[in-house]
Amino acid sequence: MSELLYRLDLFGVIVFAFSGALMAGRYKLDPFGVVVLSAVTAIGGGTIRDVILQTPVFWVKNPIYLYVILATAVLTILIIRCPKRIPKRLLLVSDAFGLALFAVLGTEKALSLGAAVPVAVVMGTMTGVAGGMIRDVLCNVIPMILRKEIYATAAILGGTLYTLLLHFGLPEHIAIIGSILGALSLRLAAIYWRVTLPAFHIDDQEENKK
Repeated sequence: MSELLYRLDLFGVIVFAFSGALMAGRYKLDPFGVVVLSAVTAIGGGTIRDVILQTPVFWVKNPIYLYVILATAVLTILIIRCPKRIPKRLLLVSDAFGLALFAVLGTEKALSLGAAVPVAVVMGTMTGVAGGMIRDVLCNVIPMILRKEIYATAAILGGTLYTLLLHFGLPEHIAIIGSILGALSLRLAAIYWRVTLPAFHIDDQEENKK
């Protein structure tokens, strides 16, 4: 089971690092900027989670994550050489995979450390969304978690579904895969059909008349 979690975690780092590199390409950053954006996207959420849970930060304990991020960033630069041609949907889809993976794996890790279920779901959501939020802030873009996108909702679904499947006695590997697919399906469906949450809006017409 630990081997499955480790492989999924590495895959999540790869897709999130790829997402960060794509964002860097869209904004024409230099190679160092690509690596930085890949890194904060891939390990930002997990770092915050581990600090809050007062456990050794995963990439400090195992530097292989840093090598994977660097390799992903370099390969992305070599393979995709035309930033203007990077489709926005590719960025969204790669981000969706990272979101689903890290939301569930973050919840699993919090539970394994003895956190209560609501805390574990929050930690999973933070693991899934915080890296992308840091990436967007560095690029001077409003983070997706603060927009109408069904983003954090998908992460919450993944963590909640994982705890429910465990509660009903399903094997852990089935609970992990099933909840990842649930969160991913919701996010991809929202991207494909452009489903969003209602926005909070204050009419400032009266203010403009003054």
